[in-house]
Amino acid sequence: MFTTLLQVAMGGAIGASARYLTNVGVMRLIGPGFPWGTLAVNVFGSFLMGVLVVVLAHKNAMPLAPFMVTGILGGFTTFSAFSLDVMTLIERGQINLAVFYALASVLLSLGAIAMALILLRGVFQ
Repeated sequence: MFTTLLQVAMGGAIGASARYLTNVGVMRLIGPGFPWGTLAVNVFGSFLMGVLVVVLAHKNAMPLAPFMVTGILGGFTTFSAFSLDVMTLIERGQINLAVFYALASVLLSLGAIAMALILLRGVFQ
């Protein structure tokens, strides 16, 4: 258990660093005004999630999943985990549940951040 936790933590540090560098690089390349870096990270991370899930499964290398999938990709973007969850539901034929999960995740997450912003801005004013 501790070894797995250490793998996730080390991978997370790598992924978070890669996300930061990607955001900085994209902003320098394109400029501010739109979160292009985050969009790039989410799309690329989702693509990498698909690649890793298939490769690790076919190479019988699932013991690397905590480091690579949960750690590196989880640190890079949690959107990739969300994308995998939605696709897993779709592949199981649970289309309605996949749509519900996707909509609920986006809407509830936006609602949660809006609530936090409103509540805490009121506290600190």
